[in-house]
Amino acid sequence: MTAPLTRKAFCARLTGANVVLLSQACGGGGDSPAALIVGPSGTGCRDTIAANHGHVLTIATADLDSTIDKVCDIRGSTDRTHGVTLTVAKVRALKAGTPVTVVTSITSAHQHSVSIQCA
Repeated sequence: MTAPLTRKAFCARLTGANVVLLSQACGGGGDSPAALIVGPSGTGCRDTIAANHGHVLTIATADLDSTIDKVCDIRGSTDRTHGVTLTVAKVRALKAGTPVTVVTSITSAHQHSVSIQCA
């Protein structure tokens, strides 16, 4: 007989599932380590992450044609992740070459400001 699932165990599983979903939301695909690539993302986009400590934002070319909001995982080489939400309006602005600044989700009591510009 299996022991009942505790609230703590449930929350741990739910958090793990959210990290997996976030990591698949932007860029890359399959087994590609796209979120670990440092430098340009292949779209001509460059970003600056304030107070950065190993986070990396990668935007796939296909994401610039998105008709839905995108949530990107910027884990990079750190032990924690943050989500960066790019609304359809922000994606369109990026595609047009307009700089965009967004704030990440809060993780471990902090967040980052991310400035992005695509050529």
